[in-house]
Amino acid sequence: MTTFSMPPVVPDAWLAERLGTPGLVVLDASWYLPPTGRNARAEFEAGHLPGARYFDLDAASDPASPLPHTLPSDAAFGAYVGGLGIGSDDAIVVYDGSGANLSAARAWWVFRAFGHRAVAVLDGGAVRWRAAGRPMDAGAVTTPPRAFTARLDRGLVRSADDVAAALAQRTAQVVDMRSAGRFEARDPEPRPGLPSGHMAGAVNLPYTDLVGAEGLVLPAEEVRARLQRAGIGLDRPVIATCGSGTTACNLLLALERIGATPGALYDGSWTEWASSGRPIATGTAGA
Repeated sequence: MTTFSMPPVVPDAWLAERLGTPGLVVLDASWYLPPTGRNARAEFEAGHLPGARYFDLDAASDPASPLPHTLPSDAAFGAYVGGLGIGSDDAIVVYDGSGANLSAARAWWVFRAFGHRAVAVLDGGAVRWRAAGRPMDAGAVTTPPRAFTARLDRGLVRSADDVAAALAQRTAQVVDMRSAGRFEARDPEPRPGLPSGHMAGAVNLPYTDLVGAEGLVLPAEEVRARLQRAGIGLDRPVIATCGSGTTACNLLLALERIGATPGALYDGSWTEWASSGRPIATGTAGA
């Protein structure tokens, strides 16, 4: 059993002191939308934290789903993670190269959803690590497979029907973490043919509002203030959504950090909602 005790987010100095410790695994969970032109795996092989392994969000997803990187079965996730040489007793630190926790929080949440609690996000990710002058490795990384047990807590996941019911009955707050331009239908969606806009009754809090100018997570009190300014009640259930269930996990990470009521994820997110003929609102929330 791992002896690591970690908060949801750890600073680079914390990790630098522990790199190479048996039972601690570092994962590069970088992922980027196609319009960025960035290749996460190629960037990993060009430079990653020492000893880090590449966690592919798409490979760790349901291959039969028409939606991007939705949750796989327990057996499939266990097999993928075990294939990375990660055991059920390992502690895990995940990061990405975006400078704003674009995808690291998704990896954090997926591990937690499958019952693995010893996981944390590296504050500032690879951008902060490089800025601090810390070493990087290059090349592919291979490790012997291990046994990893996964069991999804379905109470942490919401369907499109769940979201529609929550909006109609006001039983939960639906918080959309996409940019204001996409939420209000001023900017196009990055996925071709998908309309922008939002679910009527949802509130908007771009995921980038949860990090500071240097890409570090905001202090807990500032997080609380920003959530409250967005109209999010900290004592009420939250359903987080975004384009494809990735950046939405930053809200779930923030709720964990500040000890607020835990949230759930709409895994299909806007890609499913907007492509399934459900109602679409435009303009600001409540307009």
